[in-house]
Amino acid sequence: MAGVTYEESQASLREHLAWWGLRHVESDEAYFAWQRQVFTPQELSSFHQHIDVKRRHSGDPAAEIAFYDLTAQPRSVPVLYSQRYEYYLQVGARIARHLRSATTLLDVGCGIGILTTFYAKQYPDCSVLGIDRSPASITLAQQRAEELGLTNVRFECVDLDRQDLEGRFDCLVATHVLLQAEQERGLSSRDWRTFERTIDPAVQQAFEVRTGLGVKLDRLRAACSLQGRVVLFEKARQLARRVPLQRALATRGWHLLAPTESVRYRLIEEVTDDGPLYVLGPAALGSGLPWDESPEPDGAVPLDFATVQRVGRKKGEPLYENHTASAQAAWQSLPNKGVIQEATGSGANGWSLHVEWGRADRIPYLYCADTFDRRQLVVVDEGQAAELEVYYREIAGSLRGEAGR
Repeated sequence: MAGVTYEESQASLREHLAWWGLRHVESDEAYFAWQRQVFTPQELSSFHQHIDVKRRHSGDPAAEIAFYDLTAQPRSVPVLYSQRYEYYLQVGARIARHLRSATTLLDVGCGIGILTTFYAKQYPDCSVLGIDRSPASITLAQQRAEELGLTNVRFECVDLDRQDLEGRFDCLVATHVLLQAEQERGLSSRDWRTFERTIDPAVQQAFEVRTGLGVKLDRLRAACSLQGRVVLFEKARQLARRVPLQRALATRGWHLLAPTESVRYRLIEEVTDDGPLYVLGPAALGSGLPWDESPEPDGAVPLDFATVQRVGRKKGEPLYENHTASAQAAWQSLPNKGVIQEATGSGANGWSLHVEWGRADRIPYLYCADTFDRRQLVVVDEGQAAELEVYYREIAGSLRGEAGR
């Protein structure tokens, strides 16, 4: 498979997904209609109940296993897993590019084996092992591998939270398995004025214990050969989650072998910005790339204060509005800033939020920032000043409520 392009890998992956029965559905209406064709109302109700339990008990192994066991029934696979069609297409093709030199591959959290069997097909000389803690998923994965005639892949039911891994591998793949605590906000910044995080081993250790990240990474490290590579794709786009993940990787001796890559895909109609994708290895293979702890470029329109009042807008629209990290730089650039009112509140786990409203060269503005990287700047004309003050009072009032809890 040497020299296969990303586009060629995607083409092969489309054929593979079709073999599994997956379809590229582009509208919620079409997707839900397909669900109603396949499942009875009682079955749909059961799915929704399991989804609700999984969401309410995020990170609970029993809820996770019950949910994925339910979705691993052969009749359910095409419609349920088609929801993640673009995820498989975008992420799978990217990961496959980094497996060309692997002779032994471990796919952690393989699920029903959709991508694991693709990797095994793409690289027939590589010995592949897929592990997951859902027994039903592993059973189906093994059945499908046999139907595909694959002799270089096998599957085992292993819970990375509780079990050590046997053997050593020269390549490890882990996607959406290390940071499953989706309600975990991560590490707060030093204060609302900055995106920087204090280096505090005790705080880092608490994060790794709270999320289970530490024990998982330790087990992966033990299963990785001395010159082995690791490909990770986790839900860590938020800086507050990305920083402790990267610090955990670095302390275990892993270095970046390639620039990180964020991936955008759709879950039917919902656009998801996911990742980043990490390709890691020992220092001897390292590229010298530094770990980046700054916010991603967000593509927001920069504030040109000199012309902000001259740009045509619809009635009722603000002169400028930015809800991304770059709002901080825009706020800092406001000329002749005069704060009329401001409030700052704090809460658990390092959370702190600051809100202020004032005038910059007599033009009304509101700025809001917290220690989990949320930023908002709104600049309005004089006719909207009263509305902006009301918005400020709502936010400031909520801070008083937080302080009283």
